[in-house]
Amino acid sequence: MMVIPSIFVPEDWSFTFYEGLNRHPDAIFKDRTLAELGCGNGWISIAIAQKWLPLKVYGLDINPRAVKISWINLYLNALDGSGQPIYDAENKTLLDRVEFYESDLLSYCRNNNIELERIVGCIPQILNPNPDAMSKMITENASEEFLHSLSNYCALQGFVEDQFGLGLIARAVEEGISVIKPLGIMIFNMGGRPGQAVCKRLFERRGLQVDKIWQTKVLQAADTDISALVEIEKNSPHRFEFFMGLSGDQPICARTAWAYAKAGGRISHALSVYSCQLRQPNQVKRIFEFLTNGLDDIRSSLDLSFEEESVADEKIPFLAHLANVLKQLSFFPYEPPAGSRRFRGLIANFMNTYHHIPLTADNIVVFPSRNVAIESALHLLSPRLAIVDEQLSPYLPKKWLTSLKNVEKRETGENSEEVITVIEAPRQSDLMVDLIKKLRPEVVVTGMGQFESVTSSAFEHLLDTTREIGCRLFLDISDHFVLSSLPSSNGVLKYLARSPLPPHATIVCGLLKNQVYKDLEVAFVISEDKEMFKALCRTVELLQGSTAIISQYYYGCLFHELLAFQLADRHPRVQRNAEETGATKVNRVSSLTNPVLDHAELSINESDESSLVHMDVDQSFLPITTPVKAAIFESFARQNITESETDVTDGIKRLVSSSYGFSSDINTEFIYAGSPAELFTNLVICCAQEGGTLCFPIGSNGNYVSAARFLKANIVTIPTNPEAGYKLTEERLTRTLETVKKPWIYISGPTINPTGLVYSNEEINKLLSVCAKFGARIILDTSFSGVQYNSKGFDGWNLGATLQKLSSANPATSVCLLGGLFFKMLSSGLKFGFLLMNQPSLVDAFYSSGGVSKPHSSIKYTVKKLLDSGEDLLNGIADQMDNLRSRFKTLKQTLENSGWEVLNAEAGVSIVAKPSAYFGKTIKLNDGSESREIKLDDTNIRDAMLTSTGLCINSASWTGIPGYCRFTIALEDTDFKRALDCITQFKRLVS
Repeated sequence: MMVIPSIFVPEDWSFTFYEGLNRHPDAIFKDRTLAELGCGNGWISIAIAQKWLPLKVYGLDINPRAVKISWINLYLNALDGSGQPIYDAENKTLLDRVEFYESDLLSYCRNNNIELERIVGCIPQILNPNPDAMSKMITENASEEFLHSLSNYCALQGFVEDQFGLGLIARAVEEGISVIKPLGIMIFNMGGRPGQAVCKRLFERRGLQVDKIWQTKVLQAADTDISALVEIEKNSPHRFEFFMGLSGDQPICARTAWAYAKAGGRISHALSVYSCQLRQPNQVKRIFEFLTNGLDDIRSSLDLSFEEESVADEKIPFLAHLANVLKQLSFFPYEPPAGSRRFRGLIANFMNTYHHIPLTADNIVVFPSRNVAIESALHLLSPRLAIVDEQLSPYLPKKWLTSLKNVEKRETGENSEEVITVIEAPRQSDLMVDLIKKLRPEVVVTGMGQFESVTSSAFEHLLDTTREIGCRLFLDISDHFVLSSLPSSNGVLKYLARSPLPPHATIVCGLLKNQVYKDLEVAFVISEDKEMFKALCRTVELLQGSTAIISQYYYGCLFHELLAFQLADRHPRVQRNAEETGATKVNRVSSLTNPVLDHAELSINESDESSLVHMDVDQSFLPITTPVKAAIFESFARQNITESETDVTDGIKRLVSSSYGFSSDINTEFIYAGSPAELFTNLVICCAQEGGTLCFPIGSNGNYVSAARFLKANIVTIPTNPEAGYKLTEERLTRTLETVKKPWIYISGPTINPTGLVYSNEEINKLLSVCAKFGARIILDTSFSGVQYNSKGFDGWNLGATLQKLSSANPATSVCLLGGLFFKMLSSGLKFGFLLMNQPSLVDAFYSSGGVSKPHSSIKYTVKKLLDSGEDLLNGIADQMDNLRSRFKTLKQTLENSGWEVLNAEAGVSIVAKPSAYFGKTIKLNDGSESREIKLDDTNIRDAMLTSTGLCINSASWTGIPGYCRFTIALEDTDFKRALDCITQFKRLVS
C-alpha cells in the first residue's frame, strides 16, 4: 500500500475500525452496494472488497490526493506481478468491485442518485484549532500540511454536535439517511472523548437504533491538537473523557489531558465502532427530506430517541406525515367547520373495521374537546332541565349549576325560565335512571363506569328510559375508547354494531389517550339523525369556528396507521337490526333551535366531489411562509419543552402594546383559547348573564352576530355611516347608547371585518370616549387586523391615554381586547385566540361562563417562536401584503366591470360589493333535478351565484349592510382566478 505525507497514515484508529467491521457476519457486505467515507489511501475499501465480495464499493474522500493514491493502491492489489487481473471466486476483479471518487462526504452518491445498502466511515472528530484554515479551497495543489489536516480535523458543520467535535459525523449520518436503502446499515468509528452517552445520542435522536459492536482504547495521535476541546470545556459544563496512558481506568477532562500531554505524558481515549439502522426508515427519511428544504435551523430541535417503543410508533409516523403535509401543501386547504372530511372518514372507517359499525363521515362532527362538545350541545338544545354526569359538569357555566328555579317551577306548574338548569348526577346507571324517571329532564349527559361499559345492558337501559320520557341522551365513551389494533370490549359499540343509534341518542368521544402529546385533545360526536348532525355542524361553526386542523392531522395519523395494513372490504357488511321505535315523544332539533340556525348564513356542506370556490370564509389560503412551517414542525418535533418555551404572555404584551398601545399591568388577565370565536362566545354569555345588551354596528362579522342570537343575547344594531364606508361614528353611537341599558359594544378594529376599512387612532379614541360616558363594556376585536395593505399613513393605535381616562371617568367601563395571531401572519390551519381583561369582576364572570378549549402546548410554542421571529417572517408577510394589494385591485376591477359597486378596502382579507346591476333581473338556475327561474334580490344573490357558478360568497344578510355582499381575497392563485371567472360568468348568465 502506497502512502504519502498529505494523507492519513493507517494506524490504531483505522485498525480498530476494521476490527469492528470484522465482528459483523460475512453476509452483511456480500453482494451489497456500500460507500466508505474518508477512505484515505483506500486500504479498508479494498480489504472489504477482497474479504466480503460486495457488489460495489465507493471509496470517498475530500482529499483529491487521497483519491489518486487509492486508485494506485487499487491497481496494485487488483493486478498480479505480471500485470494480469486477479479474479476472485465469482470471476470478478477488484476493479469490478471498487471505485474511488473525490467527494465531500456522500455528495458523489447524492449527486449521482446512488442508493447504498451500507455506509462505513472513519472520519475526523476534532474541531480545527484554527477555524480559518478549514475555509480554504480544497485543491490538489494545496499544501501537504493542509491536506493532511483534513484527516485529523473538521470544521463547524452547523449541528448541535459541533460542540463535541462530532458535527462532521452528524452531517454524514443525515446525508446517509437520504441515500441509504430502508434496511441499510451505517457503521462509524467514534472516539469516546465526548463520552459514550453523547456518541450514542447522536444516532438515536436521528431515528437510528444503535449497537456498539466493538470498543477498545487507543493512544491520542501526537499530531492532533486537542486545545479546541479544552476551549469547549471552558465555555460549557461538558467534560470530555481521556485517560492517562493505555492502562488508565479513571477518565480525565480535556484540560487535564492537554496539560499531561504537554508535560510529556501519553494520553488515550476510548474508541468504539457503532452499527446503526433506521428504526422506521421510510418515515425518518421523509422527515429529513423535509428538513433539507431550507429548514436546516430546526434540525438541532429534532429528537427521535424514545425510551418506550410505543411512543416512537406514534410520534415518528406523525412527524413524517406532518413533514409530508408541510412539504407538499403551500397552504392549508378549506375544511368544513364540522371537521376535515378525511379525518371524519378515518373515524368512520375505524368504527367499521374494528367495531363493525357502518358509519360514514356524515354521521360524525368534530369538536375541539369533549367539554366544548357537551356545552355546545346544551346551548343547541336549550333544555330547561338537564341531568349531567358529575365528572362532566365542572366546565359548564356556573349559572347552570347553581339555578334550581326551573325544578321548582316544574313542581308548581309555572313557566320555566330561559336559563338552563343542570342537575349533577353520579356516574352509575341505576342511580342515573332513577333520577331521570323522577326529574324527567329534557337532556341527559352521562358517561359510564368501567364495570358497566363492558356490556351493552346499561346503555340499553339508558336508551329505553330516555326514550320513554321523551329525553335526549348524550353518552360519553371517552374513558373507554382506545385507539388500538386490539381494542377492549365496549358495550356501547357492540350495541351500535347490531342496531342503529336511535334519533334521540348521541355519542360523545374525546380523544384523550395518546402516547406523545398528553394535552392534545380532539372530540367527535356520532349521530345517525340527519337533523341532529346538521344542527351540530352549524353549532360548532357558530360557537367555535372549527377545530384546529393540525390536531385532526395528529389523530388522523393514528387512525390511518391502524387502518393502513387492513385489507379493504375483507369483512362482510354487518346487517343491523331495524331501529326500535318505541315512544316518540323526543323533541326534534328543528323545534328547539328557533329560526337562528336555519337563517344563519353559514358554510355550504359540500360533498367530496364538490369543487366550490370559497370566498365566504375568514381564512387565508395564501402560501405559508417558511418560518411558519419551521415553527409548526419544531413545536411537534421537540421533546421536553419547558413551560417558559410555551409562555406566550410576554410576546402578546409586546404585540398589543406596539400595535394598539394597550398597556397591561398586574391586574390584566391573559386568557388563551383555541380560537377568537370561542372567546367571543364566552363574552356573549357574560353579557347575557349580566343582563347586558350586545350592540353590533351594521357591517359586523355575520357569524358573530348569529352566534350572539343563537346564545339568546339581547342585541341592538347600531346604524353606521354609508358616507364613511359604514364605519361607526360618535354621533350614531351616542344616539344608540342613550336608549340602551347595560351596553356591551362590539367594535372590530383597526381592520373592520367585513368591509376591510380601518379605524384611525383618532376615530377609535373618540368611540372609546363615547362608550365611557355611558359606562359601556367594550369588546375590541383585533383578530381580523394586522394586514394593512392599502392604508397609507396608518401606524397603529395608541390607546394608552384614552384607556387610563376610561377607568377614571367611569369604573363600570372596561375594554376586553380580543385577538388572534395567525390571521396577522396569514397562516391558515393554525388557530389561536387571546383575550385581555382588566376588570377582576368581569374576569370572574368570564371563567364562570363556561369552558374554552385550551391551545395545545405545540400551538403556544409556535406562537412564541413566531412572535420572536426576525426578518424572514416579516419579509414573508410583506410579500403577501403586496399580493393582497394586487388581489384587491384585480377583484375590484372585475366586479366593477360586471356591474357591482365596490366599497374601497384598506386591510384584511375581505371586501364588500353591491350587485346593483342585478337586482330585479331574472336568472335560470339548474339544481340538477329541476330548473327554476328567480328574480335576483338581497336574499337570493348568494344562492344564485353558488348554483350557477360554484362561487360561495356572503350576502347582505351576513354583512348586515343592505345590498352588500362579502368576498374574501386571500385565496390560492388558481382558486382566485376561478373566482374571477365565476364573477364574469354570472354576468353573462344574467345578461
